[in-house]
Amino acid sequence: GLTAVMYTDTFQTAIMMIGAVIVTGYGFNEVGGYSNLQTKYMNSVPSVRNENTSCGLPKQDAFHLFLDPVDSDYPWPAIVLMSTIGAVWYWCCDQMIVQRSLAAKNISHAKGGSILTGYFKLLPIVLLIFPGMISRVLYPDDVACTDPTVCEAVCDNPVGCSNIAYPKLVLELLPYGLRGLLMVVMFSAVMSSLTSIFNSSSTIFTMDIWRRIRKEATQRELLVVGRVFVVFMCGVSVLWVPIIKSSSGGKLFTYMTAVEGYIAAPLGIVFLFSIFWTKTTEPAVFFGLIIANIVGGIRLVLEFVYPTPSCGEFDERPQILSKMNYLYFGVMLLFITASVIVVVSLLTSPRNPDELKGVTWWTRYGQETSGETIECTNSNVNNDITLGTQNRLEADTEDKEEKTACQKILTVLFGKTDVHQVEEFQVEKRRKFLLQGKNSSTLLNINAILLMVLIAFLTGYFS
Repeated sequence: GLTAVMYTDTFQTAIMMIGAVIVTGYGFNEVGGYSNLQTKYMNSVPSVRNENTSCGLPKQDAFHLFLDPVDSDYPWPAIVLMSTIGAVWYWCCDQMIVQRSLAAKNISHAKGGSILTGYFKLLPIVLLIFPGMISRVLYPDDVACTDPTVCEAVCDNPVGCSNIAYPKLVLELLPYGLRGLLMVVMFSAVMSSLTSIFNSSSTIFTMDIWRRIRKEATQRELLVVGRVFVVFMCGVSVLWVPIIKSSSGGKLFTYMTAVEGYIAAPLGIVFLFSIFWTKTTEPAVFFGLIIANIVGGIRLVLEFVYPTPSCGEFDERPQILSKMNYLYFGVMLLFITASVIVVVSLLTSPRNPDELKGVTWWTRYGQETSGETIECTNSNVNNDITLGTQNRLEADTEDKEEKTACQKILTVLFGKTDVHQVEEFQVEKRRKFLLQGKNSSTLLNINAILLMVLIAFLTGYFS
């Protein structure tokens, strides 16, 4: 499944990049360049709005990255903390990223993929954000609507229609041929995300949950369970759409960052402590995550119960929602998680040296002597040979057995394999994976430095 997803993602990425560049070019040509965009954006006001409020008026700091720390939707102190510490959970712990990194041939390939992704992540400011702003300039009555009746008629969402900015630009601005190509691009983006998420969630459920319930599960059973779980996830996704539409004032990006901050961001703190502090204990991590997720879950439920009011309406929500920005709340969760981990770790027994082998930054290469390593390697080889022989004998025996019609159907649908054991990623293989040549290390480090310099320049330019 992962092989198909990675090939599909690579192909779809190329299509999306080409399509996004075309849309951006047409958009800037329509508004007359970046300087004209700045001027016209500040005048992009919907014709139907409440004149006694600021609803529908562009933000004065719309072309800046560091927004007001108190009154803005994205205060810069919270953005900085959540984009560094909070985002660690995604880049280092999320199943989609981890799965692809572990599928690399070695650490150099994994690092190279991460650095290339870092370069790609700089492109959305030009290929997504600016086209969205251009869409507001060209179609302010639709994209920037504030009147619930108008928004309901435009996008079937009374709280706002900012989510249609990019599709609106594609459908209204491009000629028919390119319009079809870009619709394919957007569907590719959706499919790329869905296939990655469904494949990763299926892997987590099958390998980490189902194998604990059914320890003797065969490979065929695991394959069937994984596919059934994908169908289940599709159903949940469809049922969750109305909640997304009505949450966070109808802003999809705000909804995504809010959920990640409440539920997932504490994983970044857990990862950093587990990797860099050898005194971190398992109970500390457990209670840190449990407490953080309970607190974050309460806030998330409150946001579902008390949705964000439309612009101009009186805010009657509890003060924890109306007075405390969701990003600041996410930062608070990070400090809660860190505090619990430190306190509980100091009150519980630390991990012994054997448990630390290969799992922290300081012990990532292990502590074994050369004799122990050879013995471990020989043992692994013997075990692999014995296991392989056993699997071949089982497969030969199965071929000779009479199969029922149901078994034949299952074989056609899900394959012939019936292995009861799954090969683990041995510590010896882990160490070999981490070894890196001098030339590749130098090349990757230079690119990492260039990437950080480029990020610093863009941050300063748009600050």
